[in-house]
Order: sequence, then C-alpha cells, then structure tokens
Amino acid sequence: MAYQVVCLTAMLHRRIPPSPGPIIGSRAQSRFHQTPCRVLVTLAAGLALGVLAPAAGATEVAGLRFDDAVRVAGKELQLNGTALRSGLLLKGYVAALYLPEKARNATVVLGTPGIKRLQLRILREVDPTAFSKAMQKGMRENNSELQMQMLSTRLVQFERTIDQVGTARKGDVINLDYSPDAGTVVAINGTPRGRPIPGDDFYQAVLRVFLGEHPVDGDVKRGLLGG
Repeated sequence: MAYQVVCLTAMLHRRIPPSPGPIIGSRAQSRFHQTPCRVLVTLAAGLALGVLAPAAGATEVAGLRFDDAVRVAGKELQLNGTALRSGLLLKGYVAALYLPEKARNATVVLGTPGIKRLQLRILREVDPTAFSKAMQKGMRENNSELQMQMLSTRLVQFERTIDQVGTARKGDVINLDYSPDAGTVVAINGTPRGRPIPGDDFYQAVLRVFLGEHPVDGDVKRGLLGG
C-alpha cells in the first residue's frame, strides 16, 4: 500500500515518467514496475470523472431503480420509501411512495393534503380481477363500514379503471397519483386509464391498504415509511 501511494503521488506530480524504460534491463521487470502506477492512475481518473462512483439521485431495490425525486402534476415529490413484496397482493411487486415532504409516520402521511404518488413495479403477472379484489380487501380491512359505503360508487369506478389497465406483466409500472384538482389517476407505463376518481378520502383508502392499521404487509408499511 505504501508503494502504491508513493507511486500514485509521484505520477501525479510527474516525478516518474508515465512510460519508463526497463529498470533492470528486462521487459517483464519493466511491466512489473509500470502496472501498479497505471492501475492507480486509471482508478484516480475514473473516480474523478464519476465513472467508478455509484450514480447519485436514485435508489435501487430488487434490481429496480427509483428516482429520489419525481414531478407529478407540476410538483416535485420526494421518495419517502420503498418496499419489496412477494406473494399475495399483486403476486410480487416493489412499491414506492412519493410525497411533497418526507414523513415517517403513517398518520402524518394520510393526513397531509396535497399531491402524492404510489408506484408499483410489477414482478409477476397479475390479472385485473385479482388486482381489484386484493385492493378492495385491503380497503375493507382498513376502513369502517360507513367509509366503505361512502366509497362504494368510486370503488366501482376504480374496478372499471383496473379492467382498462388490463393484465399487468413483469416490468410494468403502475402509478396511482393523487392531486387535489384531478383526484386519483391510475396509469400503466405512463398511460392513464379510465377517468380520475375524485376525493382525497378515496386516495387515503388506497394508501391505507399499505399504511393502515392492518396493512397488506408490515414490512411494506415500514419500507414505505422509510424504515
């Protein structure tokens, strides 16, 4: 290590020629002395250019990259957390939650008004019927009967929207975006489906599937809350 540091320092200050002749008169011996310096200089150049450094501004989960910030309805949102889920709901996905400001408490997330995004990266094929049933089951487990009655008409609209989404396959990206002006917009691979579903209370019901008192998965809830 001491030799490598001295060698690199000398090279950077041009005290050692970049391509010296044989030191002991042997070509093999010459390569032995040149190689450490060349490797270290290449490493230093790579680090200086950012070639060997990990890319900033993104989070990776299960081989999938999530931007640390996205724009939804003209507003920049921050990545609050991500979570891997395999089995049951959606038969496998990675979820990401984007908020105007990061929050570590589910009550704060649910009670904070404004634009939000819940993103699902599909890992296994799932048909729209299974998607709808799983979401509605999660809503029933995290909302009162009165709340479900108030949502009933919009749940029918949501089910029709999911039918328009169709079968989700591995690699598909489903966004459930909310803005006070438009309501809940469901999109697959960037293409919106159906009509926007009005009401902040509906989007809260969607989020409770993942962040409620009886979430689909405790690890998913912790992950979305940045745990």
